[in-house]
Amino acid sequence: MPDQTEHAGMAALSICEALLLAMNDHGLLPEHEIVGVLRDAAATHENVIGTEGEVLEHQAVAAMINRIIAGGNSVRRPHA
Repeated sequence: MPDQTEHAGMAALSICEALLLAMNDHGLLPEHEIVGVLRDAAATHENVIGTEGEVLEHQAVAAMINRIIAGGNSVRRPHA
């Protein structure tokens, strides 16, 4: 069921983002480590081997993770 899969993915993303923010807020992981975790996750998807459809899907996931990194959504930053 695509709707359940899509909802599960959105829920997982929200939960992971909240966990990363909490770990940074409580000093458990510094920003560079959180960004490193995200880069590792993106690299895993960028280097996948499979069918053309599978590769395209994983590339889209990697692109989303890279947008999260670029947007700074994984850590709270003080407002300038």
